Amino acid sequence: MIRLFRPNCPNPAALAAQNYKHPDNKAALKGASNDKCMYCECKISHIDFAHVEHIKPKAEDKYPELMFVWENLGYACPKCNNSKSDKYHEDTPYINPYDEDPEQHLVAYGTYLFSKNGSERGDLTINDLKLNRPDLLEKRQVKIEELKRTIDACFRTSSQALRKAALDELQKEAEVDKELSLFVKSYMLLNAA
Repeated sequence: MIRLFRPNCPNPAALAAQNYKHPDNKAALKGASNDKCMYCECKISHIDFAHVEHIKPKAEDKYPELMFVWENLGYACPKCNNSKSDKYHEDTPYINPYDEDPEQHLVAYGTYLFSKNGSERGDLTINDLKLNRPDLLEKRQVKIEELKRTIDACFRTSSQALRKAALDELQKEAEVDKELSLFVKSYMLLNAA
């Protein structure tokens, strides 16, 4: 999970008309998250339909008054959205990457996401959204193995120019628009310095 920046709502009239899934608004959320799930950082639209996520659940017994509030909407994959479902802890809310930097609460190490400095919010976010579920661990492992092979090849070459060019290209994989960028950045800090 990485820090995201919510744009202004492009179509407030759709929200006023009780349509939180309007294509203009969904596209704005998609762009803000680089077509990645706001929680697990997996690319979405090339494999599934993204959900417009209600950060605070819209359920009648939860926060129905926030169903059409732009600041309560996000872009999530079906697996994270369904794992979260209508769960929400008012005293220990899930990490909201649109309002705060998740790296204050979470740290990537290898294929796992851990809470940072005993963050209860980090623990709840990881556990309730199943951010270390087997399919995510597998996807992260594939990415890390790809990075490892590339880094190994970089350091086997005797050409400093080729090594620098390859490492510069690898750094691009840690940019916010790339899938699993938090894990890539963490791996690169530990292994390509």
